[in-house]
Amino acid sequence: MKQSSQSMSSIRRRAGWLLALLVVTGAMAYPEPANWLIWQAERVSGVTLPRIQLPFVLGLDLQGGTSLEYEADVSKIPEAERREALNGVRDVIERRVNAMGVAEPLIQTTQAGDAWRVNVELAGVRDITQAIKRIGETPILEFKTENTSTQPELTEAQKKLLADTNAARKKQADAFLVEAQKPGADLQALAKQANTSTVTTTNLGFVQGNPAYSAIAAEARGKSAGTILGKVFDEEPAYVVAKVDEVRDDKEVQASHILISWQGIEGIGSTLTKEDARKKIEELKKQVTPANFADIAAKESQEPGASASKGDLGYFGKGQMVDAFENAVFPMASGTISDIVETQFGYHLIHKTGERMTPNQKVSVLAVLKLTANDIAPPPEPYVATRLTGQHLQSARLEFNPQTGFPYVALEFNEEGAKLFEEITRDNINRQIAIFLDGNVISNPVVNQVIMGGRATIEGRFTVEEAKLLARRLQAGALPVPVKLIAQQTVGPTLGTDSVQQSLMAGLIGFALVAVFMIVVYRLPGLVSVLALALYAAVSSAVFKTVPVTLSLAGIAGFILSIGIAVDANILTFERLKEELEDQKKSLANALEEAFRRSWLSIRDGHMTVLISCAVLYWFSSSIIRGFALTLAIGTLLSLFTAVVSTRTMLRFLVRTSVANKGWLFLKK
Repeated sequence: MKQSSQSMSSIRRRAGWLLALLVVTGAMAYPEPANWLIWQAERVSGVTLPRIQLPFVLGLDLQGGTSLEYEADVSKIPEAERREALNGVRDVIERRVNAMGVAEPLIQTTQAGDAWRVNVELAGVRDITQAIKRIGETPILEFKTENTSTQPELTEAQKKLLADTNAARKKQADAFLVEAQKPGADLQALAKQANTSTVTTTNLGFVQGNPAYSAIAAEARGKSAGTILGKVFDEEPAYVVAKVDEVRDDKEVQASHILISWQGIEGIGSTLTKEDARKKIEELKKQVTPANFADIAAKESQEPGASASKGDLGYFGKGQMVDAFENAVFPMASGTISDIVETQFGYHLIHKTGERMTPNQKVSVLAVLKLTANDIAPPPEPYVATRLTGQHLQSARLEFNPQTGFPYVALEFNEEGAKLFEEITRDNINRQIAIFLDGNVISNPVVNQVIMGGRATIEGRFTVEEAKLLARRLQAGALPVPVKLIAQQTVGPTLGTDSVQQSLMAGLIGFALVAVFMIVVYRLPGLVSVLALALYAAVSSAVFKTVPVTLSLAGIAGFILSIGIAVDANILTFERLKEELEDQKKSLANALEEAFRRSWLSIRDGHMTVLISCAVLYWFSSSIIRGFALTLAIGTLLSLFTAVVSTRTMLRFLVRTSVANKGWLFLKK
């Protein structure tokens, strides 16, 4: 048999890539050494560098939390619709759990005979009472119409209350100004001393050029850091006492521009198409010079008032123009004209005429919030409830428009619901009917006509999955499946920590025993397999972190078991290598290639049987077994790489070195 045709340089290159993979995945799996090196690099360079922060996602049994199991009453639901109904309930529970801020919740539906159950695992949630309350409520489906009520007028008494309250708060702000001007006074301390929700402090940032704070910016101009501005500002939400915290020099540029717009841009009124606008700005680009720019701008620019302003924008700083305009003008040299610049207003030619450095003040404020009319008489809710609810909805299903092929959701109400829906649509032509599930709007279609017969459609630019999800959510509210809590468990964090430590120790002991066995029995190839196993562990850990895979005790067990599967492939190859080396005519390199070739089918079939078992366990079991199956499957796939690619590459490298002369290291008798 011929020796492998791969050159030594090719093998070295592949070995280099394997080493790089080990370094990268090792840093992801165990980031402390890499972060220490990054810290050292920061000390030398003075540049802040990102850290590696990829924690493992721990499951309920490791992190602690709450486990709840519900049994659903599906006796009133046709058997063919039960799975979809349970999926709808699962979707509602998932949204409720997400509203609780739970990271990586695990919510699954299972069937055991005629019983349907919903399993909820909330890692990190300790308040089991709150979890039960939030999850166990029946889904609420509501139909609401637009509220046409207007903001109520204040009574004379309410107007007096508004004026008197704000007068008192203005006096309070005046008193704060006096206190703030005393030596050593601090705005935050004054607000804290007031001990009321109507007095707050905030940082406005650098105010020059910010139109929201024009009055404060005007008063702050020229003031030094630490200055309390000498008046109370009457702003829209509050009476404000302001302090200059910092002063910096900001670059401002002076420029003029020519604007050529196109049809559809609001406020311009251009009749040009976008293509024609482009042609015109290109013609003007050929004509303009710094000397004639103002005259051409007055004649050709479509900016409102350009004939008088001649396109002059004066001085402006960062943040006062749109990004595309600023990105073009700030780097330009004074006296130059830009290339064509496109913004949401049209095409521009920009003539930069100057630049300067202008002081800008960073301002913090103490604000005494005003009482508003909305505080006294809150505005009406945007939607008002109707008598139509989920109990009137018979079905919601995904259908397709036969003409356009677009998916939509078809609704069908019962007899009472049909009458209510007809009445609602008759009174709300060209208005929205908002559909709420659990208090959240899931759809707000506009009524185009009176709908009779209890059938309606919700149409839009849905994808199939979006329409299916909407139908499921409606169905979950329309067919509220009663759920009964049948089991609950709280797992403490101490148990999780102990379990992690014990699992890690078991993994390390297992790895060490396998390593000793492989080196003793298979010598140098055994040592190579241990190195490949280290690469396998690093890559697996990196995959678990980046996917991420939620690790449970069963998942860790699956990973530890996959270590044995990973090394089993090497054992098959090494045993075959022993047999090939019995033929004295074969070189070590040829025997190695033949061993890998002949063992491949057994390795492949062995891994496939494990993957098939993992697939069955994952699709037809509960969450604990699923975690075991997932980590075992990932480990099995990665072990194919380490057993076939990495081990083979390292051994190919070694048989081309002087080590190959020591045949006993390679299992020669």
